[in-house]
Amino acid sequence: MRYRLLGKTGLYVSELCLGTMTFGGKGFWEVVGKLGASEVEGILGTALEAGVNFVDTANVYSEGESEKLVGAALASLKRDRDKVIVATKVRGRTGPGPNDAGLSRGHILSAIDASLRRLKLDYVDLYQIHGVDADTPIEETVRALDDVVRAGKVRYVGFSNLPAWLAMKALVHADHHGLARFVSAQMYYSVVGRDIEREVVPLAQDQGIAILPWSPLAGGLLSDKFATEEAKPEGARRSQFDFPPVDRHRLRTVMGVLRPMASETGMSISRLALAWTLTRPFVTSVIIGAKSRAQLTDNLAASEVRLTPEQIQRLDEASALPPEYPGWMLEHQHRDRRPQGG
Repeated sequence: MRYRLLGKTGLYVSELCLGTMTFGGKGFWEVVGKLGASEVEGILGTALEAGVNFVDTANVYSEGESEKLVGAALASLKRDRDKVIVATKVRGRTGPGPNDAGLSRGHILSAIDASLRRLKLDYVDLYQIHGVDADTPIEETVRALDDVVRAGKVRYVGFSNLPAWLAMKALVHADHHGLARFVSAQMYYSVVGRDIEREVVPLAQDQGIAILPWSPLAGGLLSDKFATEEAKPEGARRSQFDFPPVDRHRLRTVMGVLRPMASETGMSISRLALAWTLTRPFVTSVIIGAKSRAQLTDNLAASEVRLTPEQIQRLDEASALPPEYPGWMLEHQHRDRRPQGG
């Protein structure tokens, strides 16, 4: 397992992070996964033994059950607290009341305490806002996050699912007022979903933000379960919850490269897709989830894969984003700034 710095911090995280959306299976989340306490402990233990030191959850996963299961498993495994980096999130609805959701000061201050109780921890290492709250000024959210950092309940803050302009607005406000700034961006990114390369990646590279891809297998589409276009495997998440959205034409093109590559190398399609994601210079830690130890073990093996330059190029070309304005104009205009031979 390799380790990478989390943005501009001095904290090293494993390049694979254990995602816990499959833990619990309460309510809607049953379609994603419904692992119980013993299974969760086994999966978490396997990940830690493989060198993973980074675990990601959220207060909305299985209506809080995921956090409870993570906390119970960590306690049972008796790992030193400072050896495991725990991340969770806030924004989603946690109750029926009008203020039981969002990124207001009130909800953030209540939600962090509830998360710590479920996790059985004194602090979380990374606290991430889980999306946009159009009803709350981002300045209020940034100030509240700074307060939970100063209170010792959170060590670092990050964001998930924000547009680049709003993330930059939050960073400027934090810098101007000396508040805790975002150190990470948890965003959807896969070999068939490279949209963040347009705006979020340039922002992250400029501001020293760590990118943590979620759903690197595109909700299971980049797996052997979907090795053929006609496949509709029973029990697969995509069969019940078709998310995140994927350009099916691009998927066919990419799978047309991954299938023969899997045959050539003897590796699974999933492992190759994850390995490609790990080649991106702006990626810090890729979030992987699993419903079984066997699935987890195969995904963890992606850390050992070294794709050849030719394999990377084949996948790069198959998954390339189409030109989009103003990107193509920037490329066009930059031509006259390149040194000319004399």
